[in-house]
Amino acid sequence: MVRGFGVEEFDGEGRYLEARFGKLSVVSLYLPSGSAGPERQASKYRFLEAFMPWLQALKRKRRDFVLCGDWNIAHKPIDLRNWKSNQKNSGFLPEERAWLDRLFGEERWVDAFREVDERPDQYTWWSNRGEAWAKNVGWRIDYQVASPGLAGAARRAEIYKAQRFSDHAPLIMDYDL
Repeated sequence: MVRGFGVEEFDGEGRYLEARFGKLSVVSLYLPSGSAGPERQASKYRFLEAFMPWLQALKRKRRDFVLCGDWNIAHKPIDLRNWKSNQKNSGFLPEERAWLDRLFGEERWVDAFREVDERPDQYTWWSNRGEAWAKNVGWRIDYQVASPGLAGAARRAEIYKAQRFSDHAPLIMDYDL
């Protein structure tokens, strides 16, 4: 078990836990949310800045990785219902989305869910206000991100909504490993 990625500010919050199974590592990841205000958004940006070099180092290891959890960023307009009105809100800011663009582009990490499900209206988080859950007014901010060597390995994805456990729904995926 690996706890943390070497940055005290975030390791103390338990944001990175890695379990190793042979040549596969499964990571539980929880990126900071910036929605509580400017201080938390600044913390989120510090996390993103520190985490990209960690991800680059992981790519050089002789193992595959699947990073699962709440990334607190909706990547593209398809990933949230009201994208036009949320462009200035944490979780859909241009800088956050550009960071994911780099991750999934230049760095070649894989949004495993989008490999197998390109449909709109597939969300993993809903506000507790109004009837967001009932009306499916949500955000897809929970991911399974696979290392480049696992590109094409995802076979099936499901957002489990039969029961409601919290404001998030579990993202279940199958891989051909």
